[in-house]
Amino acid sequence: MRIAVNTRLLIKDQLEGIGWFTCESLKRITRQHPEHQFFFIFDRPFSEEFIFSDNITPIVAFPQARHQYLWYLFFEWSVPYLLRKYKVDMFLSTDGWLSLRSKLPSVNVIHDLNFEHSNDFLPPAVHEYYTTYFPKFAEKATRLATVSEFSKYDIHTMYHIPLDRIDVAYNGCNCEFVPISMPEQEEVKQKYAMGEDYFLFVGAIHKRKNLTNIFKAFDQFKIKSSCETKLMIVGNKKWWSGEIEDTYLAMQHKKDVLFVGRLLPNELSRVMGSSLALVYASLFEGFGIPILEAFNAETGVITSNLTSMPEVAGDAALLVNPYSVDQIATAMYQIKFDPQLRKSLIQKGKIQRRKFTWDQTSIQLWASIEKVLATLS
Repeated sequence: MRIAVNTRLLIKDQLEGIGWFTCESLKRITRQHPEHQFFFIFDRPFSEEFIFSDNITPIVAFPQARHQYLWYLFFEWSVPYLLRKYKVDMFLSTDGWLSLRSKLPSVNVIHDLNFEHSNDFLPPAVHEYYTTYFPKFAEKATRLATVSEFSKYDIHTMYHIPLDRIDVAYNGCNCEFVPISMPEQEEVKQKYAMGEDYFLFVGAIHKRKNLTNIFKAFDQFKIKSSCETKLMIVGNKKWWSGEIEDTYLAMQHKKDVLFVGRLLPNELSRVMGSSLALVYASLFEGFGIPILEAFNAETGVITSNLTSMPEVAGDAALLVNPYSVDQIATAMYQIKFDPQLRKSLIQKGKIQRRKFTWDQTSIQLWASIEKVLATLS
Protein backbone atom coordinates (compact mmCIF):
# COMPACT_ATOMS: atom_id res chain seq x y z
CA MET A 1 0.00 0.00 0.00
CA ARG A 2 0.99 3.62 -0.53
CA ILE A 3 0.68 5.59 2.72
CA ALA A 4 1.09 9.36 2.90
CA VAL A 5 2.13 10.83 6.26
CA ASN A 6 1.90 14.36 7.63
CA THR A 7 5.49 14.91 8.86
CA ARG A 8 5.51 18.71 9.17
CA LEU A 9 6.64 18.50 12.83
CA LEU A 10 9.82 16.55 12.00
CA ILE A 11 12.21 19.49 12.31
CA LYS A 12 15.89 18.93 13.09
CA ASP A 13 16.82 19.85 16.71
CA GLN A 14 13.27 21.13 17.35
CA LEU A 15 11.37 17.97 18.23
CA GLU A 16 8.88 18.35 21.06
CA GLY A 17 6.09 16.08 22.32
CA ILE A 18 4.18 15.41 19.10
CA GLY A 19 7.37 15.61 17.06
CA TRP A 20 8.96 12.87 19.16
CA PHE A 21 5.83 10.73 18.85
CA THR A 22 5.97 11.18 15.06
CA CYS A 23 9.70 10.50 14.82
CA GLU A 24 9.94 7.46 17.06
CA SER A 25 6.79 5.72 15.85
CA LEU A 26 7.50 6.29 12.14
CA LYS A 27 11.13 5.22 12.51
CA ARG A 28 9.95 1.81 13.65
CA ILE A 29 6.88 1.48 11.45
CA THR A 30 8.67 2.27 8.18
CA ARG A 31 11.55 -0.11 8.92
CA GLN A 32 9.30 -2.91 10.10
CA HIS A 33 6.99 -2.70 7.09
CA PRO A 34 9.13 -2.60 3.93
CA GLU A 35 6.19 -4.02 1.98
CA HIS A 36 4.54 -0.59 2.10
CA GLN A 37 5.61 2.69 0.48
CA PHE A 38 5.51 5.82 2.64
CA PHE A 39 5.29 9.40 1.39
CA PHE A 40 6.46 11.89 4.03
CA ILE A 41 4.91 15.34 3.50
CA PHE A 42 7.07 18.11 5.00
CA ASP A 43 6.30 21.83 4.96
CA ARG A 44 9.94 22.94 4.71
CA PRO A 45 13.34 21.53 3.65
CA PHE A 46 13.84 18.33 5.64
CA SER A 47 16.75 16.65 7.36
CA GLU A 48 17.94 13.32 5.97
CA GLU A 49 17.92 11.93 9.51
CA PHE A 50 14.12 11.62 9.18
CA ILE A 51 14.31 9.46 6.06
CA PHE A 52 14.47 6.30 8.11
CA SER A 53 14.37 3.66 5.35
CA ASP A 54 14.43 3.07 1.60
CA ASN A 55 10.63 2.82 1.36
CA ILE A 56 10.19 6.53 2.17
CA THR A 57 9.67 9.22 -0.47
CA PRO A 58 10.09 12.72 1.03
CA ILE A 59 7.99 15.55 -0.38
CA VAL A 60 8.14 19.25 0.47
CA ALA A 61 4.76 20.98 0.24
CA PHE A 62 4.00 24.66 0.56
CA PRO A 63 3.26 26.91 2.32
CA GLN A 64 4.92 26.36 5.70
CA ALA A 65 1.98 25.50 7.96
CA ARG A 66 2.64 27.67 11.02
CA HIS A 67 -0.40 29.99 11.07
CA GLN A 68 -4.15 29.38 10.87
CA TYR A 69 -4.47 30.69 7.29
CA LEU A 70 -1.41 28.72 6.22
CA TRP A 71 -2.74 25.60 7.98
CA TYR A 72 -5.82 25.86 5.81
CA LEU A 73 -3.84 26.31 2.57
CA PHE A 74 -1.46 23.49 3.44
CA PHE A 75 -4.07 20.88 4.42
CA GLU A 76 -6.94 21.86 2.11
CA TRP A 77 -4.96 22.58 -1.06
CA SER A 78 -1.37 21.29 -1.02
CA VAL A 79 -2.05 17.98 0.74
CA PRO A 80 -5.05 16.89 -1.41
CA TYR A 81 -3.05 17.71 -4.55
CA LEU A 82 -0.14 15.54 -3.40
CA LEU A 83 -2.39 12.68 -2.34
CA ARG A 84 -3.79 12.59 -5.88
CA LYS A 85 -0.42 13.11 -7.56
CA TYR A 86 1.24 10.20 -5.77
CA LYS A 87 -1.84 7.96 -5.94
CA VAL A 88 -1.71 7.08 -2.25
CA ASP A 89 -4.13 4.69 -0.61
CA MET A 90 -4.44 6.24 2.86
CA PHE A 91 -3.32 9.24 4.88
CA LEU A 92 -1.76 9.19 8.36
CA SER A 93 -1.59 12.38 10.40
CA THR A 94 0.18 12.32 13.75
CA ASP A 95 -0.68 15.86 14.89
CA GLY A 96 -4.47 16.03 14.67
CA TRP A 97 -4.86 17.81 11.32
CA LEU A 98 -6.57 16.25 8.31
CA SER A 99 -7.61 17.47 4.88
CA LEU A 100 -11.37 17.87 4.77
CA ARG A 101 -11.26 18.04 0.96
CA SER A 102 -9.63 14.63 0.60
CA LYS A 103 -11.83 11.54 0.51
CA LEU A 104 -8.97 9.13 1.33
CA PRO A 105 -9.25 6.74 4.30
CA SER A 106 -7.22 8.11 7.18
CA VAL A 107 -5.82 7.56 10.66
CA ASN A 108 -5.60 10.75 12.69
CA VAL A 109 -3.74 11.05 16.01
CA ILE A 110 -5.30 13.66 18.30
CA HIS A 111 -3.09 13.94 21.36
CA ASP A 112 -5.44 15.94 23.57
CA LEU A 113 -8.29 18.47 23.60
CA ASN A 114 -6.85 20.99 26.06
CA PHE A 115 -8.23 23.85 23.94
CA GLU A 116 -11.80 22.58 24.45
CA HIS A 117 -11.50 22.91 28.21
CA SER A 118 -10.13 26.45 28.42
CA ASN A 119 -9.91 29.44 26.12
CA ASP A 120 -6.88 30.73 28.05
CA PHE A 121 -4.36 28.25 26.68
CA LEU A 122 -4.12 29.63 23.11
CA PRO A 123 -4.36 33.00 21.34
CA PRO A 124 -8.01 33.75 20.44
CA ALA A 125 -7.64 33.23 16.67
CA VAL A 126 -5.81 29.94 17.13
CA HIS A 127 -8.34 28.79 19.72
CA GLU A 128 -11.17 29.56 17.31
CA TYR A 129 -9.45 27.58 14.55
CA TYR A 130 -8.94 24.56 16.80
CA THR A 131 -12.48 24.51 18.16
CA THR A 132 -13.91 24.96 14.66
CA TYR A 133 -11.84 22.40 12.78
CA PHE A 134 -10.77 19.69 15.23
CA PRO A 135 -14.31 18.33 15.66
CA LYS A 136 -14.43 18.09 11.85
CA PHE A 137 -11.03 16.40 11.70
CA ALA A 138 -12.14 13.89 14.33
CA GLU A 139 -15.38 13.10 12.51
CA LYS A 140 -13.60 12.86 9.13
CA ALA A 141 -11.00 10.29 10.26
CA THR A 142 -11.61 6.65 9.44
CA ARG A 143 -9.95 5.87 12.77
CA LEU A 144 -8.59 8.01 15.56
CA ALA A 145 -5.63 7.30 17.80
CA THR A 146 -4.64 9.12 20.97
CA VAL A 147 -2.02 8.82 23.69
CA SER A 148 -3.98 7.92 26.84
CA GLU A 149 -7.21 6.41 28.03
CA PHE A 150 -8.05 9.82 29.45
CA SER A 151 -7.80 11.44 26.02
CA LYS A 152 -9.74 8.59 24.42
CA TYR A 153 -12.73 9.20 26.70
CA ASP A 154 -12.33 12.97 26.38
CA ILE A 155 -12.55 12.75 22.57
CA HIS A 156 -15.53 10.43 22.89
CA THR A 157 -17.29 12.79 25.29
CA MET A 158 -16.49 16.08 23.55
CA TYR A 159 -16.90 14.98 19.91
CA HIS A 160 -19.26 12.01 20.25
CA ILE A 161 -16.87 9.69 18.42
CA PRO A 162 -17.70 6.03 19.19
CA LEU A 163 -15.15 4.45 21.51
CA ASP A 164 -14.61 1.58 19.08
CA ARG A 165 -13.24 4.07 16.52
CA ILE A 166 -10.55 5.34 18.91
CA ASP A 167 -7.31 3.48 19.64
CA VAL A 168 -4.73 4.26 22.33
CA ALA A 169 -1.04 4.43 21.40
CA TYR A 170 0.85 5.56 24.50
CA ASN A 171 3.92 7.76 24.24
CA GLY A 172 7.38 6.38 24.88
CA CYS A 173 10.60 7.93 26.16
CA ASN A 174 13.71 9.11 24.36
CA CYS A 175 16.57 6.64 24.84
CA GLU A 176 18.81 9.48 26.06
CA PHE A 177 17.00 9.44 29.41
CA VAL A 178 19.01 7.13 31.65
CA PRO A 179 20.30 7.39 35.23
CA ILE A 180 23.70 9.01 35.70
CA SER A 181 26.40 8.52 38.33
CA MET A 182 26.76 10.58 41.48
CA PRO A 183 29.95 12.30 40.21
CA GLU A 184 28.08 13.28 37.04
CA GLN A 185 25.20 14.60 39.13
CA GLU A 186 27.57 16.77 41.14
CA GLU A 187 29.10 18.06 37.91
CA VAL A 188 25.64 19.03 36.59
CA LYS A 189 24.77 20.77 39.87
CA GLN A 190 28.00 22.77 39.69
CA LYS A 191 27.33 23.72 36.07
CA TYR A 192 23.72 24.81 36.47
CA ALA A 193 22.84 25.24 40.16
CA MET A 194 25.94 26.53 41.95
CA GLY A 195 26.43 23.05 43.39
CA GLU A 196 23.05 22.99 45.12
CA ASP A 197 20.10 20.58 44.93
CA TYR A 198 17.29 21.70 42.66
CA PHE A 199 13.75 20.96 41.62
CA LEU A 200 13.13 20.84 37.89
CA PHE A 201 10.36 22.14 35.65
CA VAL A 202 10.38 21.08 31.99
CA GLY A 203 7.99 22.41 29.37
CA ALA A 204 6.71 25.43 27.54
CA ILE A 205 6.49 28.49 29.75
CA HIS A 206 2.75 28.64 29.23
CA LYS A 207 -0.31 29.21 31.40
CA ARG A 208 -1.42 25.57 31.03
CA LYS A 209 1.84 24.43 32.65
CA ASN A 210 0.87 26.23 35.88
CA LEU A 211 4.16 28.01 36.52
CA THR A 212 2.40 30.66 38.59
CA ASN A 213 1.46 28.17 41.29
CA ILE A 214 4.82 26.40 41.01
CA PHE A 215 6.59 29.72 41.63
CA LYS A 216 4.34 30.45 44.62
CA ALA A 217 4.85 26.94 46.00
CA PHE A 218 8.62 27.18 45.64
CA ASP A 219 8.61 30.48 47.53
CA GLN A 220 6.55 28.84 50.28
CA PHE A 221 8.92 25.84 50.35
CA LYS A 222 11.94 28.14 50.66
CA ILE A 223 10.41 30.13 53.50
CA LYS A 224 9.60 26.94 55.43
CA SER A 225 12.86 25.08 54.74
CA SER A 226 15.46 27.90 54.79
CA CYS A 227 17.62 25.76 52.50
CA GLU A 228 19.69 26.63 49.42
CA THR A 229 17.69 24.42 47.03
CA LYS A 230 16.99 25.93 43.60
CA LEU A 231 14.19 25.69 41.04
CA MET A 232 15.43 25.12 37.49
CA ILE A 233 13.21 26.04 34.52
CA VAL A 234 13.89 24.28 31.22
CA GLY A 235 11.91 25.73 28.33
CA ASN A 236 11.61 28.69 26.02
CA LYS A 237 10.04 31.90 27.33
CA LYS A 238 7.55 32.01 24.46
CA TRP A 239 4.59 32.91 26.68
CA TRP A 240 6.58 34.90 29.26
CA SER A 241 4.19 37.72 30.06
CA GLY A 242 1.25 38.69 32.22
CA GLU A 243 0.51 36.57 35.27
CA ILE A 244 3.51 34.24 34.88
CA GLU A 245 6.03 37.10 34.74
CA ASP A 246 4.26 39.11 37.43
CA THR A 247 4.26 36.13 39.81
CA TYR A 248 7.97 35.55 39.24
CA LEU A 249 8.83 39.21 39.82
CA ALA A 250 6.85 39.17 43.09
CA MET A 251 8.75 36.13 44.44
CA GLN A 252 10.76 36.52 47.63
CA HIS A 253 13.25 33.90 46.39
CA LYS A 254 13.35 34.62 42.65
CA LYS A 255 17.17 34.64 42.77
CA ASP A 256 16.94 30.89 43.35
CA VAL A 257 14.95 30.33 40.15
CA LEU A 258 17.29 29.34 37.32
CA PHE A 259 16.27 29.72 33.67
CA VAL A 260 18.39 27.60 31.33
CA GLY A 261 16.32 27.75 28.14
CA ARG A 262 15.70 24.77 25.90
CA LEU A 263 18.08 21.79 26.23
CA LEU A 264 18.77 18.98 23.78
CA PRO A 265 17.72 15.50 25.01
CA ASN A 266 21.20 14.32 26.02
CA GLU A 267 21.75 17.37 28.24
CA LEU A 268 18.17 17.42 29.51
CA SER A 269 18.63 13.82 30.59
CA ARG A 270 21.66 14.81 32.70
CA VAL A 271 19.76 17.73 34.21
CA MET A 272 16.73 15.52 34.90
CA GLY A 273 18.78 12.75 36.48
CA SER A 274 20.57 15.21 38.77
CA SER A 275 17.42 16.87 40.12
CA LEU A 276 15.66 16.24 43.41
CA ALA A 277 12.42 15.82 41.48
CA LEU A 278 10.51 16.90 38.43
CA VAL A 279 7.72 19.33 39.37
CA TYR A 280 5.08 18.85 36.68
CA ALA A 281 1.95 20.31 38.22
CA SER A 282 0.28 21.03 34.88
CA LEU A 283 -3.40 21.96 34.59
CA PHE A 284 -4.06 19.71 31.60
CA GLU A 285 -2.07 17.04 29.73
CA GLY A 286 -3.03 14.42 27.19
CA PHE A 287 -0.07 12.36 28.42
CA GLY A 288 2.86 14.21 30.05
CA ILE A 289 6.09 12.88 28.53
CA PRO A 290 8.37 14.58 31.13
CA ILE A 291 6.89 12.27 33.79
CA LEU A 292 8.12 9.28 31.83
CA GLU A 293 11.48 10.94 31.17
CA ALA A 294 11.90 11.43 34.93
CA PHE A 295 11.12 7.75 35.57
CA ASN A 296 13.78 6.74 33.05
CA ALA A 297 16.34 9.19 34.42
CA GLU A 298 15.49 7.86 37.91
CA THR A 299 14.50 10.93 39.83
CA GLY A 300 11.47 11.87 41.91
CA VAL A 301 8.23 13.15 40.40
CA ILE A 302 5.61 15.59 41.66
CA THR A 303 2.68 15.82 39.28
CA SER A 304 -0.99 16.74 39.07
CA ASN A 305 -3.93 14.60 40.08
CA LEU A 306 -5.85 15.79 36.99
CA THR A 307 -6.44 14.58 33.42
CA SER A 308 -3.96 11.96 32.15
CA MET A 309 -1.20 12.50 34.69
CA PRO A 310 -2.36 9.96 37.32
CA GLU A 311 -2.70 7.39 34.50
CA VAL A 312 0.94 7.90 33.47
CA ALA A 313 2.37 8.33 36.98
CA GLY A 314 0.59 5.43 38.68
CA ASP A 315 1.83 5.12 42.26
CA ALA A 316 5.33 6.32 41.34
CA ALA A 317 4.78 10.05 41.95
CA LEU A 318 3.42 12.45 44.53
CA LEU A 319 0.07 13.57 43.13
CA VAL A 320 -1.06 17.10 43.98
CA ASN A 321 -3.99 19.36 43.21
CA PRO A 322 -2.31 21.82 40.81
CA TYR A 323 -4.57 24.63 42.02
CA SER A 324 -3.28 24.17 45.58
CA VAL A 325 -0.04 26.04 46.27
CA ASP A 326 0.10 24.38 49.69
CA GLN A 327 -0.01 20.85 48.24
CA ILE A 328 2.76 21.57 45.72
CA ALA A 329 4.94 23.17 48.41
CA THR A 330 4.33 20.26 50.82
CA ALA A 331 5.32 17.75 48.13
CA MET A 332 8.57 19.66 47.54
CA TYR A 333 9.28 19.59 51.27
CA GLN A 334 8.62 15.85 51.46
CA ILE A 335 10.92 15.10 48.53
CA LYS A 336 13.71 17.27 49.95
CA PHE A 337 13.61 16.04 53.55
CA ASP A 338 12.41 12.44 53.23
CA PRO A 339 15.08 10.58 51.23
CA GLN A 340 13.38 7.23 51.81
CA LEU A 341 10.18 8.52 50.20
CA ARG A 342 12.15 9.78 47.21
CA LYS A 343 13.98 6.46 46.91
CA SER A 344 10.67 4.57 47.07
CA LEU A 345 9.17 6.71 44.30
CA ILE A 346 12.20 6.10 42.09
CA GLN A 347 11.90 2.34 42.58
CA LYS A 348 8.21 2.46 41.69
CA GLY A 349 9.08 4.57 38.64
CA LYS A 350 11.34 1.79 37.35
CA ILE A 351 8.29 -0.48 37.29
CA GLN A 352 5.82 2.09 35.93
CA ARG A 353 8.07 3.07 33.00
CA ARG A 354 7.87 -0.43 31.53
CA LYS A 355 4.32 0.31 30.40
CA PHE A 356 5.48 3.04 28.03
CA THR A 357 8.06 2.42 25.28
CA TRP A 358 8.34 3.63 21.69
CA ASP A 359 8.36 0.00 20.54
CA GLN A 360 4.93 -0.43 22.08
CA THR A 361 3.81 2.91 20.61
CA SER A 362 4.69 1.82 17.10
CA ILE A 363 2.92 -1.53 17.54
CA GLN A 364 -0.21 0.18 18.87
CA LEU A 365 -0.25 2.83 16.13
CA TRP A 366 0.38 0.25 13.40
CA ALA A 367 -2.54 -1.83 14.71
CA SER A 368 -4.75 1.22 14.18
CA ILE A 369 -3.37 1.70 10.65
CA GLU A 370 -3.91 -1.98 9.84
CA LYS A 371 -7.59 -1.69 10.70
CA VAL A 372 -7.90 0.89 7.92
CA LEU A 373 -5.67 -1.00 5.46
CA ALA A 374 -7.80 -4.11 5.96
CA THR A 375 -10.79 -2.25 4.52
CA LEU A 376 -8.81 -1.47 1.36
CA SER A 377 -7.72 -5.00 0.53
